[in-house]
Amino acid sequence: MASPTFANLPTTIFTVMSALAVKHGAINLGQGFPDEDGPIAIREAAARALREESNQYPPMRGRPDLRRALARHAERFYGLAYDPETDVVVTSGATEALTAAILAFAQPGREIVVIDPAYDSYRPIAEAAGAKVRTIGLTGPQWRLTEQALQAAVTPATAAIVLNSPMNPLGRVFDADELAAVVRVLSSSNAVVICDEVYEHVVFDGGTHVPLATLPDMHDRTVRIGSAGKMFSLTGWKVGWAMGPAALVETIAKAHQFLTFTTPPALQQAVAYALDQEIDFTLRLTGTLERRRDLLAGRLARLGFRPLPSQGTYFLAADICGLTAESDREFCLRLVRDAGVALIPLSVFMRAAKPDNLVRFAFCKRREILEEALNRLERFFS
Repeated sequence: MASPTFANLPTTIFTVMSALAVKHGAINLGQGFPDEDGPIAIREAAARALREESNQYPPMRGRPDLRRALARHAERFYGLAYDPETDVVVTSGATEALTAAILAFAQPGREIVVIDPAYDSYRPIAEAAGAKVRTIGLTGPQWRLTEQALQAAVTPATAAIVLNSPMNPLGRVFDADELAAVVRVLSSSNAVVICDEVYEHVVFDGGTHVPLATLPDMHDRTVRIGSAGKMFSLTGWKVGWAMGPAALVETIAKAHQFLTFTTPPALQQAVAYALDQEIDFTLRLTGTLERRRDLLAGRLARLGFRPLPSQGTYFLAADICGLTAESDREFCLRLVRDAGVALIPLSVFMRAAKPDNLVRFAFCKRREILEEALNRLERFFS
């Protein structure tokens, strides 16, 4: 008999909307992947490694050169010290790192806290492991994480809280007060924190990403999840990682060995090169994405959408109340069919309070693609 956790799941909205985009010749602003590859030098490094280096199994925890590069990156940007031998494990994408981390701590009788709206893999993985999922539902218009909500969700049974900042799908970056509230609530708990930081370098308007692990007493109870795909616009490579104290990463590595065991060695070698030699591409990309966000938000506002602030990530959410009385899902299905633009309804990311008047745009596309999508929307709404 099939696992009810997975058997009862619908096909993901990303698959549904991407298929409809193909069927209707729509511009896909739903799924969050860039439409331009990262630097050619990184790809050439992978090609050289593929031709000239071993293509057999690399070490289960990841190539030593990549683990060392990841440790240097954490030290350079955040002052965090990780031992590449014991504190880092390379995974086949950040979703695998998240899965391994959740499996490492979720178990029957324990609880995993998820903050809605949430990336859609967190909940089913925790539930498949037998854990109960407790939800903190953020609410508009500010969508802030409060100490009161944290206190209500964190119990003696809490094994871990999943903290995603910069946050997909809202584009929120949790500020110093919100992070301090997490620290205060967890000070009387044994819970660990799984920090989904895949958009760590995509923070706008002069802001900076502050890893929870840098705050007092948090380093030893925090696991950081990262993604080379998001850093270098190479999402198809599926190279991710988990970093944290050895006591936590040891268990994550044991879960990882039975998920994918390892990750293609040529791609690992190229990402190690990229972290040391091509990080300026990543930092420049943030400015490019910020300008595309501004283009999208400005023209959507003129059409009658009400864009929410996007402080980071690839995404901008917008309120559709001024345009339609339809639900977000109905609206998205109509737009992909009749306007030729594919979006994602935000309600699919929520389990608690589920407003159905918000949609998500991905602006990690070429400027001319964004402009054509906006032109289509303007013709449609005119």
